[in-house]
Amino acid sequence: MINAISEIVEIESPSHDPERNRKAADWVEAAFRGIPIDLSIERIAAEGFGDHLLIKAFPENKKGVLVLGHIDTVHPVGTKEKNPTRVEDGRMYGCGIFDMKANVVVMIEALRYLAQTGIRPPLPLTFLLSCDEEVGSFSGRELVENEAVDSEFCLVCEPSSLGRVKTGRKGTGVFTLKAHGLPAHAGLEPERGASAILELARQIEKLQALNDPSAGTSVNVCTIRGGTTTNVIPEHAECTIDVRFTSTAAAKRILSVLRTLKPFDERVTLSVLGDINRPPMERTAAVAALYEKARSIAASFDYELGETQVGGGSDGNFVGALGVPVLDGLGIFGDGAHTLHEHILVSDIAKRATLVTLLLAAG
Repeated sequence: MINAISEIVEIESPSHDPERNRKAADWVEAAFRGIPIDLSIERIAAEGFGDHLLIKAFPENKKGVLVLGHIDTVHPVGTKEKNPTRVEDGRMYGCGIFDMKANVVVMIEALRYLAQTGIRPPLPLTFLLSCDEEVGSFSGRELVENEAVDSEFCLVCEPSSLGRVKTGRKGTGVFTLKAHGLPAHAGLEPERGASAILELARQIEKLQALNDPSAGTSVNVCTIRGGTTTNVIPEHAECTIDVRFTSTAAAKRILSVLRTLKPFDERVTLSVLGDINRPPMERTAAVAALYEKARSIAASFDYELGETQVGGGSDGNFVGALGVPVLDGLGIFGDGAHTLHEHILVSDIAKRATLVTLLLAAG
């Protein structure tokens, strides 16, 4: 598995690079086709990104298990020179290794084990690997939802959180607030101007008031820009707004405020672009039961499996919103997602692969 992980990590595949994403998809498709079992493999082109991969095994006329992952990464081409693929002190480093190329290998090897041992799981298996997850799944979302409606439950091989699986994820929204004011000479007649930057500053304070940490709701302005030069009252300004929430009700509340913002200075006009990107993945009774099943399986080989709820979203959010139980964060123990110290623990590779394999075999 270490050799296979090295091979796929070495194929750099940033989200907006179709050619390199297709090379990664080529590698994954070849690895699946090397398994001694009849498989249905479909590649779905995503303009500007690459190809999604849809792989089906053990077909039966009933709902099955959906296993989700992605082959795109956030790292620009050439980043592997700064974090080369290597093993040091029990850690395996590499760009995209934790999020989540090593876990693609886990999926492949779990299916290989079932094929080589002749174990037929009670439910059909569908593996969906998208090529645009890191940038919002704008083309992948429909595929995920289409497969989810035919699934009993969903396993997501995204990175774990210090080894813990994820039974809840916040929903996400990304917005841009734009202000259009009136320019004027800052020295001669500033009173004739209406500052777009001042308007945004006032709006930001209003947005900060939407934060509710006790309910898991966060609203944060992350970037801001505006103005033309040093001696002109700024006519234009804009800021980006990152929104996270744990419930649909909270999302509706924030969305309502954003859609009805009024300017403090009536001479300034406001516009809000963007929308909710991912619904929340809530910890339902069915999700809790799926976690307990996984925890019991892990305990059968003395592997402790904890759970947590996190702020980041994944394609599992789309599945959970349809009422299908989701167990996320099944990836290998590691750290440093999206950074230059991204790594996994070598000691956890076989353990995590065993857990995923037994989950698939149990159905």
